[in-house]
Amino acid sequence: MDVAVVDYTSLDAPKQFTKSLRETGFAVLINHPIPYDVVLRLQNEWHDFFRSERKWKYLPSETEQDGYRPLEEAETAVGAEVKDIKEYYHWYPWGRQPELESASAAAVYQAGWSLAAELLTWVEANTPEEISKNFSMPLSQMIEGTRRTLLRILHYPPLRGDEPADAVRAAAHEDINMITVLPASNEPGLQVRDLEGKWHDVPCDPGSVAINAGDMLDYVTNGYYPSTTHRVNNPVGEAAKRARISTPLFLHPADDVLIAENKTAFEFLRDRIKQISGVELQK
Repeated sequence: MDVAVVDYTSLDAPKQFTKSLRETGFAVLINHPIPYDVVLRLQNEWHDFFRSERKWKYLPSETEQDGYRPLEEAETAVGAEVKDIKEYYHWYPWGRQPELESASAAAVYQAGWSLAAELLTWVEANTPEEISKNFSMPLSQMIEGTRRTLLRILHYPPLRGDEPADAVRAAAHEDINMITVLPASNEPGLQVRDLEGKWHDVPCDPGSVAINAGDMLDYVTNGYYPSTTHRVNNPVGEAAKRARISTPLFLHPADDVLIAENKTAFEFLRDRIKQISGVELQK
C-alpha cells in the first residue's frame, strides 16, 4: 500500500492526489503553500506550552470544545482498552487563545484551511459523476460558514517505560471529518493500515503535508474515498525519549449540511463524539 507523494505544483497534481485518496485514503503533498517556517514555529512554541504550567489555565468545562486536555483525559479509541498517550489543545478562531502561541496557530489554521478548500475542488473535479450526482451540494460549498473546523495541537510526551502494556500514542482509528490536513510532525510514527491488516509508514519528510479522507467524505461518497484506519506507533530506542508534536487540521462541513440521506453533519459528528467519549455535543 503506497501512499503517493504528489508535487502540488505539477500539472497532474489534482488527478494524482485524487487517485491516491481513492486507493489508500491518504496522499502526501510536497511544494504546497503551507509555509514550513511557520509550521516549525508552531511546533516549537506549543512544545514549550505543553511543558509549562500555563496550560492548566485552559481546561475546558463540560460544555466547551476548545482548550487543553491533559493526559488523563485522552480518548480511548473505539475498540481499544486503554487511553492514548497524549495531551492536546483544541484551537479554534473563536475559542480561547494562549497569547504567546496563537499567532502561529492562526497562520497554520488559515493556510491549512485554504489548502483543504482547494483540495476539495480537486476531489470534486475528479470524482465520477455517478458518485458526485448524489452530493447534496458541491463539496467545496459544504464547508462554507462552518465553526467546527479544528486545529488540534497534539503533544505525545517522551515514553517513561511504565505505560500500560497496550497503550500507544494514538491507537488505530479513523478521523470523523471531511479531510484532514497534517503538516509533517517533528518525529515520524504515523502509520496506515491496508485491507490485509498490515501497517505502512506514511512519509514524514520535513515540509511535506499528509492529507487523509475522514468518515464524512467516506459517507458522502458512499465509500468511494475510504476513511482509512491509521495510528501513531510508539517509538523505540532513543526516539522514545523525544516528544512528538502533531498539528492536524480537521476540516468540517457546516452543521446543517446534509451529508447523506436524512443525516446532517452535526448529527453525524454528535453521534461519533458520543461513541468515542460519551460526551453529548451541543450546537
